[in-house]
Amino acid sequence: MKPKSVWIGLAALCLLAGPAAAQFKPEEVAEWPKWEEFLKTANITASQQLTGSDAVTNPYKLTLEKEGVVRFGLWKNIDGRVGGYIDSWKYEIAAYRMDRFLGLDMVPPTIERRFREDRGSLQLWVDSQMSLKKKEDDKIKTPSYKVYPWNLATYLERAFDNLIGNEDRHMNNILITKEWGLYLIDHSRSFRSSRKFTDQLIYRKGGKEGDKLMLKLPRAFVDKLRGLTAAGLREVLGEYVTDAEIEACIKRRDLILKEVDRLIQANGEAETLY
Repeated sequence: MKPKSVWIGLAALCLLAGPAAAQFKPEEVAEWPKWEEFLKTANITASQQLTGSDAVTNPYKLTLEKEGVVRFGLWKNIDGRVGGYIDSWKYEIAAYRMDRFLGLDMVPPTIERRFREDRGSLQLWVDSQMSLKKKEDDKIKTPSYKVYPWNLATYLERAFDNLIGNEDRHMNNILITKEWGLYLIDHSRSFRSSRKFTDQLIYRKGGKEGDKLMLKLPRAFVDKLRGLTAAGLREVLGEYVTDAEIEACIKRRDLILKEVDRLIQANGEAETLY
């Protein structure tokens, strides 16, 4: 359970962020705590382990049922080095908690749950019309009236991945809803603490994928970052990250704010914050 003070801060942030920052209707977002409870308490009626190139952590797709409601969930218990990368189910939960604390509503509900006596993360399997990879492969254009909010969501995704040090964002783990909102999944390779991920941002000018900037961000999001402390992050993220990983987040926060200040200087505050 999150402390009451955190929920109050989250509610205030959502009100300040305004409609321009929102991907989903308020009534949809209000349902997420209900889905957290569903993930914790629903009966597991079936399971299927996923394998192959798109499921390198070998997660399980669980069928969940409670009071006539049936949904799927993705369960992971990986915790170690795989294929040269450090993977952990704990980062899945930490990413969701960070998303909720910042009021982004981009990561689907994710909680800790035991399956076959093992601890792991369980994430709600969300409905989407396609992945970003399918959009790009099939050359599907964003509807003209959705281009502006699509761009805002993209900038916010970059800021989020910069903050949590996510080295594994790719087009298959960005899901696009029917309303052209973004769901972000698969965060088991996040919260990096090496100098590679604290000396510079993943998404920046001259990055490995070119110039992928955070051109326009919610003012409330940036204000939240400015007030972020290591103690505050520990309260939110709990046991799922180490002190070194929290310290790395604070260093990346400083880099993000430095980049925001640079953009304000170059483009003006009205063109950088909304």
